[in-house]
Order: sequence, then C-alpha cells, then structure tokens
Amino acid sequence: MHKTCPCCGQVFEPEVGYYYGTMYVSFAFNVAIFLVSLFLLYQFVEEVTMAMMIGIVLVTVVALLPVIFRLSRVVWINIFIRYEGPCSEISRKTYS
Repeated sequence: MHKTCPCCGQVFEPEVGYYYGTMYVSFAFNVAIFLVSLFLLYQFVEEVTMAMMIGIVLVTVVALLPVIFRLSRVVWINIFIRYEGPCSEISRKTYS
C-alpha cells in the first residue's frame, strides 16, 4: 500500500492504528457472507447441516480474504476522508 495518494498526496495512514476499525467492517462483510450462504443453502439443499454451513462459509471467506481485507480498508478510510474527484480536478495536498 502506498504511504500517500500518488494523485493528491493524501496520507493513507493518518495515525498509528488508524485501520483497527476495519475489523468491524470486515466482520460486517463476513456476517453478510454467512447470511447469503445460509439463504442459498436453504434454497438449493433439502437439509442444511452445521458441517455444510461451516464448510461453505469457511471456503468462501478464505477465498475472498484479500478482497474483504482491501474493501474493508477502503470503506473505513472513506468514512473519514471525503473523495474529491478524479486527479485532473483536484490539487495536490501538502502535509507536514
């Protein structure tokens, strides 16, 4: 991950431990995966077992781990730092 945005110069880690809150966002994504998996299993399988549910969720979460990790960081930083538009429309920031 870059230290700053190559376009505007925004610092991506404004303080130490800034991304600790992403675990809550990641948890929400994982709960959504669990609920969608449960819904799909109930639609296509006659009897859903606990082992089946754990297997499906575990495989899905592990497969999507890089995506969930990056997406939760993006969501977290967008909560606090406003998107200003494409590079051609904004000025470069300077931080000391």
